[in-house]
Parts: sequence; structure tokens; C-alpha cells
Amino acid sequence: MPPIDDNSWINKASGPSRKSIAPKKKPISRRKKKKTGWPLSIKIVIAAAAIILLSPFYYAYVIKFFASTWRWVSDLRENPHYRTYRSFNIRIPDKYSIHGIDVSYAQGNIDWQKVKAMEDDSVHISFAFIKATEGILSVDPYFQRNWREAAKTGIICGAYHYFKPSKNGAWQARFFLQTVKTEKGDLPPVVDVEELNRVNPEQMRKQLKDFLTYIEKKSKVKPIIYSGLSFYQDYLKGYFDDYPLWVAKYDEAEMGMAGGKQWLMWQHSDKATVTGINHTVDFDAFYGDSLALRRMLIK
Repeated sequence: MPPIDDNSWINKASGPSRKSIAPKKKPISRRKKKKTGWPLSIKIVIAAAAIILLSPFYYAYVIKFFASTWRWVSDLRENPHYRTYRSFNIRIPDKYSIHGIDVSYAQGNIDWQKVKAMEDDSVHISFAFIKATEGILSVDPYFQRNWREAAKTGIICGAYHYFKPSKNGAWQARFFLQTVKTEKGDLPPVVDVEELNRVNPEQMRKQLKDFLTYIEKKSKVKPIIYSGLSFYQDYLKGYFDDYPLWVAKYDEAEMGMAGGKQWLMWQHSDKATVTGINHTVDFDAFYGDSLALRRMLIK
């Protein structure tokens, strides 16, 4: 019989061996936390929109859009025969087919090739009057360049003198002819008279008559008189009716003159935009077709 293990009661009493049981740990979650905020693509779009909205160019486009829309609506109410030409930035009476400009030192340095090339819906520059002299001493500083360069492009040219009624008319005419050398195919000389220059109307007309007589005698060409409509009607009408008239009257669809006097040239705007000229310029219409224009040129 096997010996009795004196410690067996201890084993039986204690029962099976008990190991200390540690509390179970929760499994680590493998799920990523959800990101808060907008996706990167939306952020980029918002940033780009903010840059555009804060840019001065954006407001320029907005203003341009509304201005164009307003202009389109306004055009619906325009006289179809006196409509706006976008390139020239003025309204032009379309019943006249021959158009031109007149320039002086005020227009600065002109690129005449660009002037000649400009065209908007068949409207282009066919002729140009160029300031030559003023009074008895002043020569326009841009005259010689304009006179030479404009003619090279094929634009028909004419020269004008700014008349000073307080100066001797014959002396002014002599000074003008000494400065301007006209040739066959040029437009007739022009005298620009638009102020009394502190003399009475009778004195002005006397000096103007002397100027016209001298020019006609020496050049064998009848000069053109230029004037504003109101000045002409107040001081010249009825005195020089046998001379061709170039008259200024702005922003009107028609040139109406009381008394039946027919104008030859009409300066209908003083704020035209022409490619090649960095300043606004006077815009003119010729009363007649190309054949009539050719007939009046110096022979």
C-alpha cells in the first residue's frame, strides 16, 4: 500500500491551482477617426473664388458687363441712321459715306499708318485737315510731320490756318502760304474763324475778307471757311456765302442750317477715338460722294 502523503489533504482542499486572472483589455479599435471640415478640393475652390472676388480685375469685368448690357439696351432706342460705332466711340450719321478728321499739336505724335488702316463697318478715314499756322507768327509744331506722314498713307490732306481777327488778314494769308506748300490732289486751304478776338464784327469781317482774297489770288483756289454754327450764324452768314463752308455742330443726327446755305464739311464730333492717335480727335463728314470729293481737290 503506498505511503500516505501527508500533504495530500492540502492539495485536495485547495482544489485545482488558481492563477490570478487579469481583467480582459478591450480590443484596440482599428477604425480611423472621422476628419472634420471641408474636402481639399472645396477649399481650393473657395480660395480661388476669394482671390477673384478680392481682385480689382473682377470688378472691372463686372462693370464692363453691366456697361455693355446697358449700352445694348440703349442701342435699341438709337436712331438707326445715327448709331454708335464702337471703335470710334462716337455716333456717326450713316447717310454720309466720306469721313475724315482734323488734327493739330493737341493730338500729339500720330501713327498715320494705323489711322489709315482703321475701319469699323465700312467707316474709315478718307481725308484729314492739318493745322499749319495761327495768327502771323505761330506754326503748329506737328504740322510738317503730319503733312508729310499723312500724305504717305494715301489720306487726302488739307491745311488750315487759325485766324486772329485782331491781326492783319493779308499778313496772315502770306504767312500761311509761306508755311504750306500745297500740291495737286490736296484739299483747298481752310481758314478757321471762331472768335472775335476783342474786335468788333465789322473789323473781323474786313480782315477775313483780306485773308480770303490774298489766298485766292496767290493760289488760284477758293478757300474753305470753317466755323462753329452759332458763330457763323451770328457774324458770317450773308457775307461770305460764295465760299465753301465747313461747320461744327456736335452730337446731332442731322446738320440743319437756316436760310438754305449748304455746308461742304460737317464736324459732328470732337471726341472720336481713332487708332494711332493717343488723344480724342474731331470727326468730320463730307457732303457728297467720292467723285464730288475728287472734283474739289487742287488741280
